[in-house]
Order: sequence, then C-alpha cells, then structure tokens
Amino acid sequence: MYRKRIIIFSLIALLSSARAQQQVLDQIAAVVDDNIILASELEQYTRQLAIQLGINQEKDPEKFQALRKNTLSNLVVQKVLLTKAKEDSVTVDDRVVDQNLEEQIKRMVESLGSEEKLEEYFGQPLRKIRRTLRQEIADRALVESLQSRKVREIRISRREVEEFYKTQKDSLPALNAAVRLSHILFLVEAGESAQRSAKALIDSLLSLARSGQDFAELAKQFSEDPGSASRGGELGLIERGDFVKEFEEAAFALKPNEISEVVKTQFGFHIVQLIERRGEKINARHILARLSTTADDDSAAYRTAQQCRDDILSGKYSFAEAARKFSQDKTTQDAGGDLGWFEADQLEIPAFRQAAQTLAVGEMTKPVKTQFGYHLVRLDEKRESRALSLEHDYDQIQEMALYSKRQREFAAWVENLKKQLYIRVNLEI
Repeated sequence: MYRKRIIIFSLIALLSSARAQQQVLDQIAAVVDDNIILASELEQYTRQLAIQLGINQEKDPEKFQALRKNTLSNLVVQKVLLTKAKEDSVTVDDRVVDQNLEEQIKRMVESLGSEEKLEEYFGQPLRKIRRTLRQEIADRALVESLQSRKVREIRISRREVEEFYKTQKDSLPALNAAVRLSHILFLVEAGESAQRSAKALIDSLLSLARSGQDFAELAKQFSEDPGSASRGGELGLIERGDFVKEFEEAAFALKPNEISEVVKTQFGFHIVQLIERRGEKINARHILARLSTTADDDSAAYRTAQQCRDDILSGKYSFAEAARKFSQDKTTQDAGGDLGWFEADQLEIPAFRQAAQTLAVGEMTKPVKTQFGYHLVRLDEKRESRALSLEHDYDQIQEMALYSKRQREFAAWVENLKKQLYIRVNLEI
C-alpha cells in the first residue's frame, strides 16, 4: 500500500510539473487507491447527468455545481467498489455493455437534437465520447454486479420486520385507494375495400424492396407510420413485448438485411427489414400501409360491443367467458379480460377512470370509446386507502424492512472498504 502511495504522489508531481509548463491539461479531482478521477472525467459525468435531469449549466449554475459535487462523491464510491470488484474477479457481459452504450448515446442525441450538438455540448468528437462512456458503463456494470452480490447476502428475520414496523409505523406510506378492472376490447376495423387498397400498396412496396430499391427511402416516401417514416422506418432497439405479437414474431424471425413477408396487425399491413440483432434486442425498420376506417366501421364495432353487453346481461356468457371469446386485446383475452390492480388516481384513460369512479363492484359500462377501440369495462374489486398493517400487508412491510437493512449495511460495508484504501479528494476542483 505504501509503495502505491509513492507511485501516486510521483504521478501527481509529474502532472503538476506538466501543468506548470503547458497551462492546465487536466486536473486530478480525486485519487482512490491506484485509480485517478480526472477533472475532465468528472465534467463529462456531470454533463451526462445534467442532460438526464434537465439542468442547464448556464441558467442554473448553482444547481449544476451541486450536481458536480454530488457526482464527485459518487465517483469516489464507485472507484472504491470498482477496486473491490476487480479484487473479487467480478465480470460483465461485453454485449450488454455495448447495448447499454448505444441506448445511452441514442437518448442523449434525442435529448440534444443531433450528434453534432452532442459533440458541441461535450466539446469532444463522438468517438471520444463513446470511448469514455463505454468505460463508464463497463465500470458501472461491474459495480452493480458486486453490489447485487453483496445485498443478496443480507437477509432479514421476522423479528426484525416486526421491529421495523414498530419503529417506522407512523412514517410508512398508506396504501392508496385502488381498483381492479377487466375489459373486453372491440377494434374498429377497416372494411374490405380499404383492406384491398392497403394490401395492394404494401404488395407493390414489397416487390420494389426485394428488387433492390432502398428500403429506407421507400419508407420515407410511402410509410404511413408518422413516428418512423422520417427516419427511413427505423424503430431503434426493441425487445419482445414492445410491439404487437404479429409484428414481433415476424421481426425477430429475420436475419440481418432480410425483408419479411407482408405482416397484418391491428394498425394495417407492414413489411419489416431487420437491421441488426444485439443479444435479445433487435433494430428493425418497417413500412406501414394503414387501414383507413369509416363511420360505418365505427358503428359496426359499437354494435358488436353493445350486442356482447346484452349477451352478458342476459346470462348467455359471463364477463370472463365473453372476454375469452370476443376480446381483441390479446394480452388479457386468456385471463378473461383481467387488467389487474390500479391506483385509482393513476388511471390515465378517461373512460377507465370514470368507470373506477362511478361503477359499483361487479358492474360494467356501456360501450366506451378510446384510441384503441370500443370497450366494455367492469369494476371487479375496490380497495379504500388505509394504513399498512402486519396482519394484512406483511410481505410489503418485509420488503421495505429488507430494503432499509440492505441500504444501511451496504453503506457501512462501503465505509469499511474506504478505510482500507488511500483516498484523496481535491475539493477545489
């Protein structure tokens, strides 16, 4: 350890000498064992966080400076844990690191508007930003793996849970009022004429794409997906569950650069081209020919929903039976339309919020329209706001108590690690 300190002090001296000769190249913000945190590194991390938190350095310099100090403190802890992770031979998957890198670069570019603006913000070319950011992500993954391993070792007894509840009872959050809902969905579907027209268009575009015309250019010209057409149909990295089942099955079955057959979904007809695959995620582009609906199509969906409601009220089907037989929501159909529990004030769809507020338990609405189609909504259960209790909410209280214990013991473990390392922080940076 003493030898390490001599090496570090020698390095500091060399860097100090270089600064004296060349003006400031970079400063040392902190030293943790044999790891150095440079001011440039601190600056880049702080700017990344500022983008995510919406903090403008010029408009709110005090808030930015507070973020900078907090970032330095967190970087010191990360270097401490990184030292321990390397000592314990913790490893991470490079594919996951690369995937996270691309996602973070994409989010920052979207936030700032372009790659050029990202380079201007950091004062560095994108390749350097990418290189620095990749190392940060890899280090963070090592630290998170170590932290996960450590906290999993921490257990909690029933006596500790009861003691936690006894001492924290008055400060524990109350259970908010909640409702459990089920629904049956009826899509407003285009008639035969609109389907023939859209199918003819997508068939012709598939022929052009397979004859060698640029898929992205075709998407820009003809795709009726406003969210992706301007990007040449590119959707970015997606994973299973992000899109409707029919689209995902076709996209995930492709090889890079391969183009799918025509795929029909509730939105219309698609052709899909796979760009690349990264682990369990893919990047794909598509062209959509939408199915235009008419007032007659809307009326037909409403009548179908009303007939289904009448059949339920007459006893021909139970609500769950009707959902399994008729609902066009594939994610809840097999569960009899069960949507699960929602906090009453968190329901974003007005029709569902009104159902939660006005229905008695067991009642269902008349057909109500949303952006998805027509629904029959039923209120299955209702729970009023109340305080947590060991009798009814032991599992939830146990989770809170375990989280609190893990946070406390992990922090103590980190403080103990700090005592075993040489740490020097330059507070004047």
